[in-house]
Amino acid sequence: MMTTLLKNLEFNRETIKTFLNSEDPETIQELYDEAYRTKTHTVYFRGIIELSNICEKNCFYCGIRHDRDIHRYLMPKEEILKAAEFAYQNDYGSIVLQSGERKDKHFIGFIEDLVRSIKEISKNSLGITLSCGEQTEETYKRWFCAGAHRYLLRIETSSRELYQKLHPENHDFDQRLDCLKTLKKINYQVGTGVMIGLPFQTIDDLAEDILFFKREEIDMIGMGPYVSHADTPLGASVSNSEAEKEKRLELSLKMIALTRIFLKDVNIASTTALQSLDPQGRELALKAGANIIMPNLTPTQYREDYLLYENKPCIDEDAAQCKGCLALRIASCGDEVGWKEWGDSPHYFKRKAREENLSCAQK
Repeated sequence: MMTTLLKNLEFNRETIKTFLNSEDPETIQELYDEAYRTKTHTVYFRGIIELSNICEKNCFYCGIRHDRDIHRYLMPKEEILKAAEFAYQNDYGSIVLQSGERKDKHFIGFIEDLVRSIKEISKNSLGITLSCGEQTEETYKRWFCAGAHRYLLRIETSSRELYQKLHPENHDFDQRLDCLKTLKKINYQVGTGVMIGLPFQTIDDLAEDILFFKREEIDMIGMGPYVSHADTPLGASVSNSEAEKEKRLELSLKMIALTRIFLKDVNIASTTALQSLDPQGRELALKAGANIIMPNLTPTQYREDYLLYENKPCIDEDAAQCKGCLALRIASCGDEVGWKEWGDSPHYFKRKAREENLSCAQK
């Protein structure tokens, strides 16, 4: 049986490529089924607050890239705290504070103060993930000491060559890698992720992405299909045929399943981008091994201005509607929500134990 074969497969590039290239429906379904059996069936909420679309970066694929002429905003502290309080009162275990990338003193202090305030209003019960781009080690330390304990910094591709095609010359692949290593050194639970179905991307690239997650000891993974934005350099030249969308969706689900099967104890998000290609996209990801869902807590008046890609779903749903909708979606997959739980990555604690054992052995 395929399930037996999956359990005994070696973790290597050729194995991953075999499944990514497979077009056999039975083989693909067995892959998803094995991933579903491997994962925990508690799904954890990460209520996301998209607090600002001001960004210094100019990535060729991104709808809030610096050079786009769009309305820019930074939510007032009071509105952000109100969204965080909703998460606290509605038994979410964790929130994500996400923004465009800024490195100025005001922004760094603003995030630090926000984290401390959220910890205070939630009586330290809300877990906090930050996703605010590349920063200095000092900044990462300040935010960690304030109370953030997870950080998501998507690399988008582990291929240096492909990375360079997706970014201007002043965007440094090695700096991105160094930030991930710095976050790990500070003791964050470290998250990253990739886009799937990018122009110029190969199956070899995708296989390497999974090997990269393993090699770099990543704790949390957020990956999903590339969904274009027409008003970007990359999106203007991309085909958006139904066949292409279906291909990206299937590749994304295969990547989630293979990552779950081979990495087992990492947290894997069912991303909103999946739902932009298929109304059942997030459920399909849960059934293929994902265990994290990110309900949107951003006030609806800001959502039109935080479109990283086109056709983003749920931009007109308020936080209460989003909560109810996602709870039903999760239940339909045979999973349950881990209310009031942080849902930390088991891989993180195992990684820390290995690091401590190694340190003791070297003394």
